[in-house]
Amino acid sequence: MAVKELNAKEQHYADTREEAEKIVEEAKDDVYLTSFKISEKHNKYGQYFLVDLAFSYDTPREIMENAKPKNEEPAEEPREGIEYSVDSNDGTVSVNQNEGEDE
Repeated sequence: MAVKELNAKEQHYADTREEAEKIVEEAKDDVYLTSFKISEKHNKYGQYFLVDLAFSYDTPREIMENAKPKNEEPAEEPREGIEYSVDSNDGTVSVNQNEGEDE
């Protein structure tokens, strides 16, 4: 069973709103970015910003479509044999004489 990362979340710290917006602009270059949020926070030391980024990679559907089937059995090779026919009137079986001989 292969383990695939489907979602990732990151949280960044910034001292100013400009720094937070710069982090978001750099993250927008990634095609897997699905959402972002800038939160203004305060504590006894002052004001700061938290930047939350969410990334979403391949969906389970895409992974399953790209994977090879698990239970697929190899195709059975045709078997060699002798050709015969059954007479429907009396049920007798006749064998083609040319079929079993090597050339």
